[in-house]
Amino acid sequence: LETCGAEVQKGNAPEERKLQRLFRNPEATTLIRRCNDFGAGGVSVAIGELADGLKIDLNAVPKKYEGLDGTELAISESQERMAVVVRASDVDKFIALAAKENLLATKVATVTDNNRLEMTWNGNVIVDLSRDFLNSNGATKHTNIKISKATLHKVNDKQNTAKSWIEHLSDLNTCSQKGLVERFDSTIGAGTVTMPFGGKTQMTPTQAMVAKIPVLKGQTTTCSVMGWGFNPYISEQSPYHGAMYAVIESVAKVVAAGGNSEHAWLTFQEYFERTNNNPTRWGKPAAALLGAFKAQIELGLGAIGGKDSMSGSFENLDVPPTLVSFAVSTTTSKKALSPEFKKAGNKVALITPKYDENGLPCFDSVKDVFVKVRDAIASGKVVSAWALSYGGVSEAIAKMSMGNKLGFKFTSDVDNDVMFNAVYGGFVLEVADANGFDVIGEVTDKYTIELTNGETVCMETLQKEYEQKLEPVFPCRIATTDEKPQTFEYKLDGERKAPAIKVAKPRVLIPVFPGTNCEYDTARVFERAGAQAEIFVIKNLSGKDIEESIKAMTDSINNSQIVMIPGGFSGGDEPEGSGKFITSFFRNPEIKDAVHNLLQNRDGLMLGICNGFQALVKLGLVPFGEIVDMQDDSPTLTFNTIARHQSMMVNTKICSNKSPWLAKTNVGDIHSVAISHGEGRFVATEEMITRLAQNGQIATQYVDFDGNPTYDIRFNPNTSIHAIEGITSPDGRVLGKMAHSERIGADICKNIYGEKDQNIFASGVEYFK
Repeated sequence: LETCGAEVQKGNAPEERKLQRLFRNPEATTLIRRCNDFGAGGVSVAIGELADGLKIDLNAVPKKYEGLDGTELAISESQERMAVVVRASDVDKFIALAAKENLLATKVATVTDNNRLEMTWNGNVIVDLSRDFLNSNGATKHTNIKISKATLHKVNDKQNTAKSWIEHLSDLNTCSQKGLVERFDSTIGAGTVTMPFGGKTQMTPTQAMVAKIPVLKGQTTTCSVMGWGFNPYISEQSPYHGAMYAVIESVAKVVAAGGNSEHAWLTFQEYFERTNNNPTRWGKPAAALLGAFKAQIELGLGAIGGKDSMSGSFENLDVPPTLVSFAVSTTTSKKALSPEFKKAGNKVALITPKYDENGLPCFDSVKDVFVKVRDAIASGKVVSAWALSYGGVSEAIAKMSMGNKLGFKFTSDVDNDVMFNAVYGGFVLEVADANGFDVIGEVTDKYTIELTNGETVCMETLQKEYEQKLEPVFPCRIATTDEKPQTFEYKLDGERKAPAIKVAKPRVLIPVFPGTNCEYDTARVFERAGAQAEIFVIKNLSGKDIEESIKAMTDSINNSQIVMIPGGFSGGDEPEGSGKFITSFFRNPEIKDAVHNLLQNRDGLMLGICNGFQALVKLGLVPFGEIVDMQDDSPTLTFNTIARHQSMMVNTKICSNKSPWLAKTNVGDIHSVAISHGEGRFVATEEMITRLAQNGQIATQYVDFDGNPTYDIRFNPNTSIHAIEGITSPDGRVLGKMAHSERIGADICKNIYGEKDQNIFASGVEYFK
């Protein structure tokens, strides 16, 4: 910290999560008059922009490390902080609300009426500037700009052969990025409508994000839709064309996912070489902005905000002119569409807009295509859609085929340029009703692509090359053992033991530790099942905070029937094992006694998912049923064999229905459940596995398409021993599992097949009735 003080501040996800919680609290946000996030420019920008007159005390600004002087305090970037303006009478109230979320809030500045920005440090005024001067942007600057004439040539010059298809889909710009994408949590919030990869095999990539608007109470069907557009090879030839195409591509992807091109907004990410005051180099960003502006005017869509940089040069290397367009629209979860082929026998159509002799789109034609596709999707005529992108029709057909291992047969010729190059604003559509569309072929149940020249593309071969390209960089299909895991089955004989005292609306305690991020999802599903959920934020900014949290949580456990430890990344996933802070907290004597009283004397239940499962295992609550000291041979959860975070949907099978949490399931039931973890590999001795199996404590296993437990990384994402996904305490009243059973709801992950609701939460609530 002392030697790297000049570095840009590192991100702090747990702190960011606390800020998100605070800003979801209307009691806090209604106090805020203005706010700004800290970024480049630090205090001077984040606070300096909030009012015309300001007096800032730099000594009051909390520091992440010592040694910063006044200038560094004023301009250093400091992520995961917010500057807010509140009325003087609301300061104490706002600080108290922040403290409830385990956040430090400090008064650092006062709004004045003298129209000056003043900063003091160590009792000295080090900045005193007139707001009129700041608002002038300094001296007026001028430069000469030269926009060069552009000529376009096709990016992919290929012949329509099976060999070309395989080469094309294994190109860096079209190959699989699954190993990269699955490093990011795609299901957090239980609002994901279409997963990044869909179909039975989870192999068809989606082109747009579709997610429900997050609400704290109840459910919604309203979704945001976001797509992006950019082709560096076009932008390199003509920044004007490239930016225009980027806008059209981003909007087309939104339309293909069920959005509305007439009800959309744009934002741009721009990145250009250093201009060096060279008119020709200045011409590249100028041309790009003109192209993007032309597209906005023609489509009637405005760009809101954006991010720009003119530092894309290193010695003699320059980035290509880059303007990435992001389009955002809305739809409902029912209308949202995913691109994997749905059914053999369906016809497939190609629809493209007109372009002029200069390679510029005829926007009336583009808008007509958008409206036609939108209306066809809304009417149900279109069952899957792909907006033509970098790889053209061939990319569309191949990727749409992969998700459900369906094939395709061309019945009409497609021009080679269109087959391998983008026609921005064009679509490949799988239609249930082909009337009014130009059909180019049909979906088949044979996993091949049949070309009109008689050649056949073997999709198994193509897919292998498609996946292999980035495998050395972003592994996805690592080799695992061919050993067969045991299959476990334990059917409960007789009735489950019921609690002595029934409760109509059981109380569920959901503790939130620094890094927890599943509390909202968990509370929602419990409340939907008929429970009363309490989200309890653990505070640890001071010793006093910890003492107060221990006492308050002990009281909450004593007043609850269920304790649920949700998922997340406790402490940012501490070194040498996540969940250590959670376990140390639960080992406090007061909390430990309250937990044992809940389980042993009050017939209560406990549940831990993902990070919560890690905590239960490290505490000994599973598999032993009580908090015990860990031994060298105790079961544990460790790093995934693939050595990275895994986020996807997995199939799990119910192995035992002994637990009250699984009362509404049958042994053998298979569910499709979200996982998101980096340390989920369950490890135990064979002796322990035998004991757990004999006592019905192995709750669930990861299974393949045929329902068999496996070590195959596609189905067992962490290669847990004997494919174990969840275990219980001896009496079944404590359940720990890795997969996020709480990430469920209407139309959630709708491009993934299978039953998603394990009825865990309904079973837990019904246990007390």
